[in-house]
Amino acid sequence: MKYTIILIMLIFPALLFYQTKSANEILKKIDENRLSDSKIIKAKMIIHGRRGKRVVEFKSWQRNIYDSFTEYLAPPREKGTKMLKLGNQLWTYSPHTDRTILISGHMLRQSVMGSDLSYEDMMEDPFLQNMYNAKIIGEDTILNRNVWILELKAKKRNASYDKRKIWVDKERFITLKENLYAKSGKLLKTVVVNEVMNVDGRWIPRTALYKDVLKTGKGTRIIVESIKFNKNIPDYIFSKASLRR
Repeated sequence: MKYTIILIMLIFPALLFYQTKSANEILKKIDENRLSDSKIIKAKMIIHGRRGKRVVEFKSWQRNIYDSFTEYLAPPREKGTKMLKLGNQLWTYSPHTDRTILISGHMLRQSVMGSDLSYEDMMEDPFLQNMYNAKIIGEDTILNRNVWILELKAKKRNASYDKRKIWVDKERFITLKENLYAKSGKLLKTVVVNEVMNVDGRWIPRTALYKDVLKTGKGTRIIVESIKFNKNIPDYIFSKASLRR
């Protein structure tokens, strides 16, 4: 009995280290799959709100992971609205008011175009490895794919979510489902991927449903129409002058 206890004491830390290392390797693979030096995305949001359904179309240019420029193309009411993110600063421009606004403080919690996404969602460091410690807590099957279930705990106080629970495809390293939690443990948002696609060897969501569980409505479905990785994007796009062009 004495030797059994000693053996358990020796093996358990090794197993714990192995699991932590494996979980962190999974996060690394997820980041490698979805992040790139640059990308150009054309997509639309189908927003199911209290007053019915709205479709918002947009095109986004991203560079260096932390910078992005987005232009809204439809509907007519939103056409010409633009958004610029440079590092930890975010501006929006409305052609109707001809005003550029810096989004900061409590404004970051506001909804983007009435969707279930907030500006705060866009501002978090996209590297999961930088923001969270991970551990594997189980396995499951989603979309006929074998997945790991990971629990992510925030390393930094400025994380938008204190905890995340993600379901990760074991072969493709794409997140197929996600639950986002507050520090209190309360569930805030869910993300469910409905369809995936392969672009240049990367597996990415084709359609996904974002749901703010604190809001009424059926959530916001994002549909990616096209995406191009590692393309040359002119520097002038990532400037405040581009907001008024």
